[in-house]
Amino acid sequence: MNHAATPLGMLDTAAIRADFPILNQQINGHPLVYLDNGATTQKPAQVIEALEHFYKVDYSNVHRGIHTLSQRATERFENARQTVRHFIGADSEKEIIFTRGTTESINLVAHSWGDKNLHAHDEILVSEMEHHSNIVPWQILAQKKQARVVPIPIDDDGALNMAAFHQRLSAKTRIVAITELSNALGTLPPLDEIILAAHKVGAVVLVDGAQSVAHKAVNVAELDCDFYAFSGHKVYGPSGIGILYAKQTLLEHMPPYQSGGDMISEVSFTGTTYNALPYKFEAGTPNIVGADGLAIALNYLSNIGLNNIAQHEANLLSYATDKALEIPGLHIVGSAKYKAGILSFVIDGVHATDLGTLLNQQGVAIRVGHHCAMPVMQRFNLVSTARISLGIYNTIEDIDICFTSINKALEILA
Repeated sequence: MNHAATPLGMLDTAAIRADFPILNQQINGHPLVYLDNGATTQKPAQVIEALEHFYKVDYSNVHRGIHTLSQRATERFENARQTVRHFIGADSEKEIIFTRGTTESINLVAHSWGDKNLHAHDEILVSEMEHHSNIVPWQILAQKKQARVVPIPIDDDGALNMAAFHQRLSAKTRIVAITELSNALGTLPPLDEIILAAHKVGAVVLVDGAQSVAHKAVNVAELDCDFYAFSGHKVYGPSGIGILYAKQTLLEHMPPYQSGGDMISEVSFTGTTYNALPYKFEAGTPNIVGADGLAIALNYLSNIGLNNIAQHEANLLSYATDKALEIPGLHIVGSAKYKAGILSFVIDGVHATDLGTLLNQQGVAIRVGHHCAMPVMQRFNLVSTARISLGIYNTIEDIDICFTSINKALEILA
């Protein structure tokens, strides 16, 4: 189905919602309102049916097989790599590595590039708004190499403190690890400025695109980032599949992250020759069907149009923000000028878990907790927040139902 929309941002949400079977159900006697897209997105029928068809008709292991099923599976797997390449604007399929998700992609960079290039007293700049997956691997690496993780602070409105970034960036900086979209605040850091400044001091930049890639157009070549990571399950694709983009010049000089089948060219007891890119970093049987499902999901989003999606979700976020500000005692956590898709908040005297439980009783799914971003919570002296996170199938009606349910919950808690 063609979901292209005009004017900009006016999506045919009824047609889109019809593509998502999971939305057609009731939770606790209420129609499901799914507003937890920051944790994971639901899957369109196109993806579900493609996965089923692959397993029923084309499934086999990829590469080196001469029989028909292996050739079919290999073709679909490598076509998926090309789809990813086009979707994020990479120069070559050699720069697209299939992983299990953003977390493994970041760990790959930390263990391969980091282990080779980081030395004692070097520094890794990481923002305070990062997901734990973009903090802990660097802490482990720094401890191993006697280097240092340097946090970039965030301002009271949730924006990255760019003055502090420039002050802390130095000749000691080897890598800057930064989110494109904060999962806890919705903040969009100024990546162009960050990447340009980092390159001037000889540092490389890893961008965590897990939250952003489903919500805005991405072009890694224009962005000029050195590494870019994202997960399939947050972009309407399957779980267990992810992507690491890395510049080919970097990958060529990075040692393998894992060893085993498919990452080798020749093995003997006198030595091993590694496979060419991108296979050098894809040890073992990959998530073959997941890669194909990811490609179907990316094509689905491309058909709708990423600019349309961005505008649609911006309209929803603006509306939801206005509704939130009508509630006495509600405080939005993260009000930076440049935001997308995320509305986090606390309400005076109300525990986020209690609120989430009462919303679930009314069929509304939101996320409550620290969102795997404890430094953000510490920055704002919080234990947890309630978080509404938006997707392509969400509507103004969803927002209205959510805030009506919040008000009912507050009546109960009062």
